[in-house]
Amino acid sequence: MVSNTCYSSRFLAINRSLPFIYLHFKSNQRPSLHFSRNFLKQNFLKRFNSANSGVGVSKFSPNPAVSVLSFKRSDLKPPLKKQYKEEKEELEEMTIKPAVRIADRKLVVKNRTILTGVPDNVIATSGTASGPVEGVFLGAVFDEENSRHVVPIGTLRDVRFMSCFRFKLWWMAQKMGDQGKDIPLETQFLLVETKEGSHLDSTEENQIVYTVFLPLIEGSFRAVLQGNQNDQLELCLESGDADTKASSFTHSVFIHACTDPFSTISEAIKAVKVHLKTFRQRHEKKLPGVVDYFGWCTWDAFYQDVTQEGVEAGLESLASGGTPPKFVIIDDGWQSVGGDPQVEENSSSSANQTETKQQPLLRLTGIKENEKFQKSGDPTVGIKNIVNIAKEKHGLNYVYVWHAITGYWGGVRPGVDEMEGYGSKIRYPMVSKGVVDNEPGWKTDAIAVQGLGLVNPKNVYKFYNELHGYLAAAGIDGVKVDVQCILETLGAGLGGRVELTRQYHQALDASVGRNFPDNGIIACMSHNTDALYCSKQTAVVRASDDFYPRDPVSHTIHIAAVAYNSVFLGEFMLPDWDMFHSLHPAAEYHASARVISGGPLYVSDAPGRHNFELLKKLVLPDGSILRARLPGRPTRDCLFTDPARDGVSLLKIWNMNKYTGVLGVYNCQGAAWNSAARKNTFHQTNMDSLSGHVKGRDVHLITEASLEPDWNGDCAVYCHRTGELVTLPHNAAMPVSLKVLEHEIFTLTPIKVLAPGFSFAPLGLINMYNSGGAIEGLKYEVNDVANLSELDVAYGGESSGLGGVRVENCSNELVGKVKMEIKGCGNFGAYSSAKPRRCTVGSSEVEFDYEPSSGLMKFNLEKLPEEGQKVHVVEVQL
Repeated sequence: MVSNTCYSSRFLAINRSLPFIYLHFKSNQRPSLHFSRNFLKQNFLKRFNSANSGVGVSKFSPNPAVSVLSFKRSDLKPPLKKQYKEEKEELEEMTIKPAVRIADRKLVVKNRTILTGVPDNVIATSGTASGPVEGVFLGAVFDEENSRHVVPIGTLRDVRFMSCFRFKLWWMAQKMGDQGKDIPLETQFLLVETKEGSHLDSTEENQIVYTVFLPLIEGSFRAVLQGNQNDQLELCLESGDADTKASSFTHSVFIHACTDPFSTISEAIKAVKVHLKTFRQRHEKKLPGVVDYFGWCTWDAFYQDVTQEGVEAGLESLASGGTPPKFVIIDDGWQSVGGDPQVEENSSSSANQTETKQQPLLRLTGIKENEKFQKSGDPTVGIKNIVNIAKEKHGLNYVYVWHAITGYWGGVRPGVDEMEGYGSKIRYPMVSKGVVDNEPGWKTDAIAVQGLGLVNPKNVYKFYNELHGYLAAAGIDGVKVDVQCILETLGAGLGGRVELTRQYHQALDASVGRNFPDNGIIACMSHNTDALYCSKQTAVVRASDDFYPRDPVSHTIHIAAVAYNSVFLGEFMLPDWDMFHSLHPAAEYHASARVISGGPLYVSDAPGRHNFELLKKLVLPDGSILRARLPGRPTRDCLFTDPARDGVSLLKIWNMNKYTGVLGVYNCQGAAWNSAARKNTFHQTNMDSLSGHVKGRDVHLITEASLEPDWNGDCAVYCHRTGELVTLPHNAAMPVSLKVLEHEIFTLTPIKVLAPGFSFAPLGLINMYNSGGAIEGLKYEVNDVANLSELDVAYGGESSGLGGVRVENCSNELVGKVKMEIKGCGNFGAYSSAKPRRCTVGSSEVEFDYEPSSGLMKFNLEKLPEEGQKVHVVEVQL
C-alpha cells in the first residue's frame, strides 16, 4: 500500500507538464516544481472562463503533502473537451522536455526509453541544482522505516550495459549484459548503451545514447543496484546498523545521458560532487611523485618475511641491470603485531572451537617497527635505518610503508599498554547480504570469526597522526593503506557504515595532509562507494584484485578488470594496476598494460630474478618512466563487449600523451569470475586466435594531440612488436590477430601536412612501450616562400592515391622545420613522407636512417640529456 505522500510525490515526478500543481514541502525537502496557488487559479479560470459550465472545481486538498486544483475530465462538455485537448497538445509541443526524465512510468533519455514500468513510489528530482549537467536523481519512499530496503525502479531490456560490481568485499570486476536479470548484486556503476543510432552520425537524434546510473550515498545509507529474474533493475539501500533507519529517499541514484560515453561519466560524477560536497575528483587532487618513477614493492618478493637486508638486496639487484627503482613500498611485515592471549583450554563455546581451528588473527601491538627493522646495536634508530640506506646509498626518492586502515588485519589489540589511548574494542563484522551472496566464504573468514580490534572513531585521528608522525620523522614519504572496505562491516552501534567510513577517512585525510606533504597515500582493498564518495585527499587507488604470480587463471582476468574498473575509479583517483613480476610467463602482457595504465609502475621481483630487457622498455636509466596522461580505459567499441567471456572480442585500451596516443590490444579470453562457483575459473575458447581491428579514433581524444584545428584524421601508427610503421587514413582500419595472453602496443600520432608531399608525425622512443610519452614539446615551422616547383606536380598529398610514393625536395629551399623536446634516451622514430634534409640534437648534427617504403626515420639518442637539462632539443629539417 502506497501512502498519499508517496503517490503525491510520484504524481509530481511524472506529470511535470501539467500546470495545475502546487506542492507544500517540508523545510528539509527540495521542491521539484512550484507554482503559486493564486497564479494557478487565475490561469485556470482565464483558460476556461468562456465555457466553464459543467466543470467541477474542487477546493484545495487538505493533504499537507500536496494541494491540487482539480476537475473531472468526464464532466467536460464536448466543446471544452476539444479545447482542453488542443491546448494540452499545444502546451506539450511548447514544453522543453528534460534530456533525462520520467514520463508515463518510463525513464526516457534523449527521447529513448531505458526503463519501463517505473513504480509509483519511485521519486524523481531534477539534477539542475547540481550544475549545468542534465540529469535526474531517483529515490523512493516506503511505508516503514528500516535499515535495509530493496525496491525495483523499472524494467531494463533491449539495451547493452557494462556494470562494475563487487565480486568480493574488497574488489570490483566488470559484467556485461542486455537485460535486467544480468545485472549482478553489489553493482556500484552502470553504463547503458541504446541499441538505436550510430556513433558515426553527427546529428544527435541519430546517435547512440549512453546513460550512466550512479548509486550514491544518501544520509546514513549507501545505495547499490542489482537485477532480478523479471528483468527489473532494483535499488538496494542499507545503513549497516539495525538502529539507523529511514523510509524516504530522494537522491539515491543519479542518472545522466549523452552521446559521448566518457564525457557522460565525467559530467555525472561532477554533478554528484556538487550535490554531495564530500569528495573531489582526480584532476582536483595532488598526485604523489611516485607515479612518475619506477618502483619496487616487497610483497611478492618476501610476503611477510621481509627484512631490512631483503629490502636492500632488492634495490641493489634492480639497479645493477640499469633500471634503478626510485621508490620502494615496504609491504606487510614491518609492524609490531601479535595474537590474542590464548583461549583457556576448558573453553567449550562453539565460537571458540571454530576459532581454534584457524591461525590466530594478528593485531597491532605498537606503532613502531618490529625487531626485523631495528638496527643491530642501536634499536632506537628504528625504521629510519633502512630509509637512510635506501635514500643515501641507493638514491631513492620515496619510501612508503604498508598498514591496514584499522592498523593491521585484526585491528589494534585491546589491553596493550602502548595502545590504550586509542580505545580499541573487538567488533565482529556484519557483512551486507549482497557481498555474502557473491562471496560466501566470508562466513568463515578469520576476521568474521575472531573479530577485529576497532579503534574508537573519536580517537582515530590521534591514532593515525601518531603513527604517521613517527613514520614521517623517520623519513617515510607515504603509506599504502589497505583493507579499507572492512569499515563498512563495523558500523553497528556507531551510526552505520557510511558514518563510520566518513569518520575514519576524514581522520586519515587530515593525518596524511599533515605528515606527508607529497600526498603520499595509495588506497587498497577499497572498492566501495562509502569510501569513494567521501575521499578528498587520496589520489591513487589500486584498480583490481591482486596480481597473483602463481595463479595461471588470474592473468587475463586481471588485465580486463583493471581496464573496466578504471572507467569508474579513474574519475576519483588515478588507478594503480598493481605490481607484477618482470621474469614471468605473462610478464610482457602485464608490463605493457601497466605502461598504458597511466598509473604507478612497479614490480615485486625477488632479488636476482629480473628481465632487464623487458624492464628497459618501461624504465629510463635515471629511474623515471614515460607515463601516459590519463587513466587507461577500454575503447568506445569495447565498453559493452566481454573480452573475458564472449570468445570473440579483443580488449583495446587507450590513453593519451601530449602529442600522441597509445593503444594496447589484449586477448583476455579463456578465464573469468564464475558466478556459480564464486571463484575465477577457466572456460573453453573456440578459437586459437582472435582477430580485430585498430582505428585512429580508437584513441578517444586523439584530436587533442593534433596541432592543427582542421586535422583530417590521418595517423601514423607504429607497431611495437613488429616494428612496422603504417599511415592510417581517417576511419581506415588495420587488422590485428592475437592468441590468448598475447598483446600488441600501438603508438598513434596525428600526421601534420607541412606542404604538398611533406608530412611528418613524431613517434618518440620506439624501443619503449609508450614511445610517445617521451615527446615533451613539438612545434612545426613552415617556410611559406619555399620553392616547390621541382616536386612532382601530380602529387596531391596522402589522399591523392600516391601515398606509396616518397618524394625528396631537390630544391635549395627549406620547406619547414620540426622542433621537438625529447625526454630520455634510446632509439627515436618519426614518420616523414619525404626524406629529411638534416637532423640535429642540440647544436650537433646526427646521422639518421630513413626507410622510403614506410617513411620511418630513426636516429639514436645515446644518453640522457646533459645534467641540468630535462630534455634533448631536436630539430628535423625538411
